[in-house]
Parts: sequence; C-alpha cells; structure tokens
Amino acid sequence: MLVVIPARGGSKGVPGKNIKELGGKPLIQYTIDAAREIFDDKKIIVSTDSEKIKTSVESLGLKVPFLRPAELATDASGSQEVLLHALSFVESKGIYPETLILLQPTSPFRNASHIKEALELYNNDLDMVVSVKETKSNPYYVLKEENSLGFLENSKKGNFTRRQDCPEVLELNGAIYIINVKSLKSKQISEFTKVKKYVMNEVSSHDIDTKMDWLLAEIMMKDLNNEQKAL
Repeated sequence: MLVVIPARGGSKGVPGKNIKELGGKPLIQYTIDAAREIFDDKKIIVSTDSEKIKTSVESLGLKVPFLRPAELATDASGSQEVLLHALSFVESKGIYPETLILLQPTSPFRNASHIKEALELYNNDLDMVVSVKETKSNPYYVLKEENSLGFLENSKKGNFTRRQDCPEVLELNGAIYIINVKSLKSKQISEFTKVKKYVMNEVSSHDIDTKMDWLLAEIMMKDLNNEQKAL
C-alpha cells in the first residue's frame, strides 16, 4: 500500500496554503498526522514541486524523496499523472504496491478514523473507494440549465416539490481516494466503473480552495479545539 499526498507549491485561491498555519500548524500536517496514525513513514510520499513544502514536511520528520518535475506542477496537471509518477518512483526502488491512497492536504478535518473506515470498504475487485458527501446542489431541485429557448429548467428531470423528496445525490469531497493500482495503470480515473462510496459529513468534508474556505476552516478549528478542551 502506498499513500500519496500531493502538495503543489502554486495556489491562486490561498497562496502557500499547503504550509500556511491553521490552528497552530501547517495545513499539510493534518493530513500527514492522519496518515501516520495508520501507516509507517516509508509508505507515505508527499509529492511536491516546492522546496519550501519539502523543508516544512521534513521538519516534521517525514522525508520527501523527490521533487516533482515542473511539467507535473502546473494548473493543467492531472492527479493521475502525479500518482503514476510517485508509483514509478517506488517501483524503481523495487516496491510494487497493489493499492494507492490519495489524500489531499486541503482536507484538514478528515482524520485517521475516516481513512480506516474507507479502507474497510475496499477490496481488490474494485477500481476505487472514494469519499463523498451529500450535495446541497441537488440537480433535481436547485441546479438549473438554460434550454434552447433561453429559459431555465431543472438540470435533471423530476417532479419534486420538496428537496428532501429528491433522490440522494452525492458529491466528491476530495478527502480520500483508495485506488486499485492495476486500474490506475490501465485506464483513466474518470473511466472507473467499479467505484464504491464512503460517506462523510459536512464538517469532515470541508475542503480548502478559496479564502472563504480558509476563513471558515479557522472558525471550525477554533470550535473543535474549544470542544476538546471542554472534555
């Protein structure tokens, strides 16, 4: 098993977010700490193009074995290419994992328990287990598309007057991807068909992409710390 934590240096929404301090420690540390509760350091790779991120991660005692090449660190770079690069590196060292776990560093409220629960759902017959949350943007109810006449209509057809009557629609939250390496090598992730869900709640699903996301995370982290102190 191989854990990959991708951490690109460039970030337009929140500059330097992966090592920006949240609740007294770098954002990426929350993901590293969660992974370390389950896996040995030798099974965890932080894939980054940034010397600053490398230095920050290694100050936590986790060695960063390579710097990701520049062509895999642009806005257009896909996760699959980054994962295959990390996989190629460990295979060059004679290590051949059958399962790869992708943990985005922008999900600070995803913890070790979530990862363990998702792992319990995985088996080698699957392409992937992926974490999701129930979406508020239900296509049967609030999402609209413009038709050929220029009028708005529901994105997905359905005769529902209340949101709670609509079919459940799930949204990828970006926190956990448990991937079959054979599948990863043979087809695009978007082509996976044998995919199982691991459902997380709104708080644990919080992903940081914008300044607003960051501000909300700061409030959530303070509340969480205050709750823990009260115990």
